[in-house]
Amino acid sequence: MRLVSAVFFVLLTALYLGATAAQAVSPDEVLPNPALETRARTISTELRCMVCQNQSIDDSNADLARDLRVLVRERLTAGDTDEQVLDFVVARYGEFVLLKPRLMLSTILLWGFPIAALLAGAIAIGVSILRRRRAPIETTPLSDSEKKQLKKLLAASSD
Repeated sequence: MRLVSAVFFVLLTALYLGATAAQAVSPDEVLPNPALETRARTISTELRCMVCQNQSIDDSNADLARDLRVLVRERLTAGDTDEQVLDFVVARYGEFVLLKPRLMLSTILLWGFPIAALLAGAIAIGVSILRRRRAPIETTPLSDSEKKQLKKLLAASSD
């Protein structure tokens, strides 16, 4: 019985993982030329679905994603290079359509913020460590009454 449940679990896991890797490209979209189709799939993974936001158009089932996949394939069959296709889509939909934005003046904050945040954090940690090392630990000697009280406590705890 354990073997049957283990096999069932493995098959269920394989089906689940296989389903998540499925692509949204329908057979009627696929180009007959394998080289062009490979280029189209590569470009499709770089473009954001404007409906789903965090999915590529290659993975999305949205109508707009399908339209973009068809547009990419039309541009490729017309003879455009990969860069020309991306430029055309960006000109039409804006820089947001790219899953990985290009490094430009308008996106420098987007690319530079994580680096600046890491540097600021490292500087803050360094300053904090230096302050702790430099700050002298102030100790005041015990008064006579405190010394007597400490002796009583130590004597009581040793009994």
